Amino acid sequence: MSSTNPKKDDSYSSKSPAKWRMSDTVWMLSLYGTAIGAGVLFLPINAAAGGLIPLLVITVLAFPMTYFSHRALCRFVLSGNAASMQREDITAVVEEQFGQTMGYLITILYFFAIFPILLVYSVGITNTVHSFIKYQLGMTPPSRALIAFILIAFLMTIIQFGEKLIVRVMSALVFPFVITLMLIALSLIPQWTGDIFHFNATNISGSHNLLLTLWLTIPVAVFAFNHSPIISSLAVAKRNEYGVALAESKCSQIIKYSNIMMVITVMFFVFSCAFCLSPANLAEAKAQNISVLSYLANHFHTPFLDWVAPILAFVAICKSFLGHYLGAKEGFNGLVHKTLKFFNKTIQEKTLNKIALLFMAVCSWIIATINPSILSMIESIGGPILAMILFIMPMYAIHTIPSLQKYRGKPSNIFIVIMGIIAISAALYHFFV
Repeated sequence: MSSTNPKKDDSYSSKSPAKWRMSDTVWMLSLYGTAIGAGVLFLPINAAAGGLIPLLVITVLAFPMTYFSHRALCRFVLSGNAASMQREDITAVVEEQFGQTMGYLITILYFFAIFPILLVYSVGITNTVHSFIKYQLGMTPPSRALIAFILIAFLMTIIQFGEKLIVRVMSALVFPFVITLMLIALSLIPQWTGDIFHFNATNISGSHNLLLTLWLTIPVAVFAFNHSPIISSLAVAKRNEYGVALAESKCSQIIKYSNIMMVITVMFFVFSCAFCLSPANLAEAKAQNISVLSYLANHFHTPFLDWVAPILAFVAICKSFLGHYLGAKEGFNGLVHKTLKFFNKTIQEKTLNKIALLFMAVCSWIIATINPSILSMIESIGGPILAMILFIMPMYAIHTIPSLQKYRGKPSNIFIVIMGIIAISAALYHFFV
């Protein structure tokens, strides 16, 4: 393999990535850290609630579903020119390729893909603390409204210290979180039973069956493995480092290795939970609207799980809330700027940031107090809208943008479209049922 600096020579074949560098390892871990968060804590509840077969199907689908979709999104971002890519904003590339109107529509979708997830985590962290006070501390919890207000105020105070601190805190928490999650998965091995092997999915309720369980699990899996917010940054960094010719193959390589890590660690955790909890237990966890870690702590009452599991759930949800706040704020601000642009108006960034913070704090507090079903929100809003951006939009781009013509006609494209349609259609179940 040539040792020539690829940044200076764009004549390299895109099929021959340059030698793996330390920067590639850093990006691989960054993608992994972006995906591994609170979403993982809700995946076992849906994936294993229907028994072994849906769990095995999700295990088979997890890697191709995650890898092909994120690779396609990265290819779309790389199709942009240097100016739009340097903004590290997918909506900028959309506006460049499809025009101002489509850019506006994608900004709306982007905001409504991330903002509901922020609300999901506001509910999740409130329920985690409420459950901890009730079961681990043995006390009567105060009202949900008060718990939610204190927690949202705490998170918004952290946000006031700035984005750089948030990013540093999230980065520092990633690997302690993953290590502890794997330790919990290992600690559950003595508790494994064979209940899941003797379970019929129709036992959950009369309306549930094997296909329905699998159908509703797809958007939760999309949500749990999602790391689309960091794809634009990856594309920009690797295009600058390796040049145009090598950027796509290098990004694909990094995405592939990070996704392999994700699937192995996440599915090991999911299987460990599935083998020690019966599907009826998981259905109970869904009814209680808590993460699987909080349920494990309440179910087994071991000293380790009693304290480590709820604390880990709290840290994971805080990390995910802070990360998704940055994305939600970016979507909110972009939406306001683009809307005002139609009327030839502008707004100062500081003022807009304050409005965004107040809007999201109030909405998060109200939703956390109401306590809607977390998994229903993921199934009906978060997962389907994410699928539009992550699965459908890149496929539309590949079949309409001339520079992406070489990626047409691939079997993986058909797979991505089918999975995207399944994830989006899950929203119809909640709309009509």
